Amino acid sequence: MAKKDPTDLSVEEKLKTLFQLQTALSAIDEKKALRGELPLEVEDLEAEIEGLSTRIERIKAEIGEFERAISQKRGEIIESQASVERYKQQLNEVRNNREFDTLSKEIEFQTLEIELCNKKINEATRRIDEKNVELDGSAAILEEKQGDLEVKKSELDEIMDETRSEEEKLREKAHELEAKIEPRLLTSFKRIRKNARNGLGIVYVQRDACGGCFNKIPPQRQLDIKMHKKIIVCEYCGRILIDPELAGIKTDKPAAPEEKKTTRRRSATVRKTSTSKKATDANDMI
Repeated sequence: MAKKDPTDLSVEEKLKTLFQLQTALSAIDEKKALRGELPLEVEDLEAEIEGLSTRIERIKAEIGEFERAISQKRGEIIESQASVERYKQQLNEVRNNREFDTLSKEIEFQTLEIELCNKKINEATRRIDEKNVELDGSAAILEEKQGDLEVKKSELDEIMDETRSEEEKLREKAHELEAKIEPRLLTSFKRIRKNARNGLGIVYVQRDACGGCFNKIPPQRQLDIKMHKKIIVCEYCGRILIDPELAGIKTDKPAAPEEKKTTRRRSATVRKTSTSKKATDANDMI
C-alpha cells in the first residue's frame, strides 16, 4: 500500500499523530529525568580531568625545560673551568704586563660566568622543586577525580541499562510518527516544545482551560477545538490545543438533563408530601 503523504492528512489525523508524538517524547523525557544530573556531572568531571591532564603535561614540560637548562649551564661551567685552567697556565708564559692583564681579565670573566651559571642552576633547581610539588598535587587531584568519574559512570551506566531498551523503542516510535507529520507543522511543534518549560508542545483542554498554562479558553474557541477543522493554539502560551476525546483522554461528564429533571421531580414530590402531612396534622389538632 502506498505511503500516505503527510500533507494529505486531515486536521483530526494531524492532531492525533502530534499528540501520540508528544506522548512518546514525554516518555523519553521521563527516562532522561531518571538520570538526573549524572550526565552533566560526568561531563564536568571529564572536562576537569582533561584540564588536569593538560596541566600535568605542561608542568612536566616545564620541568624538562629547567632540567635541560641545568644541563646546559653545567656544560658551560665545565668549559669555563677549562678556560680558567688554560689561562692560568698561560700566565706563567707571559712576556709583558699587557698579556698578563688580558689573561687576568679572562680568568675573572670566566670565574664570573661560573658563578652566574651556578646561580641559574640553583634557581632552576628551586623551580623544579616547586613544579614537583605542584605536579604531585595535580596528580593527587587527578586520581581523585578519576575515581569520582568511575563511580558516576557506573551509576549512569546502571540507569542507562535499565532504560536503554525502552528508550530505543520510544525513539523508534517517535521517528515513525515524525515521518507522518508534514515538515512545516513538525518544525512548529518542535519549536513550541523547545520553548515550553515542561516540554509540552500539544495539550488537551482541561476544565475549560489550556492544559499547558491553565488559562481559561472561551466557549467559542472550545467549540472550534472540538470541530477539528483547523489547528488552534493557545493565545497565552502558544501550545497546540486538542480535544480530550480526540486525545483519548477520559473526562468526567456532567449529569445528564434527564437525571437532573428526575432529581428535581423527586425533590418536588418530597416537598409536596411534607406539606400534605403538615396539613393533616393541623386538621387532627382541630
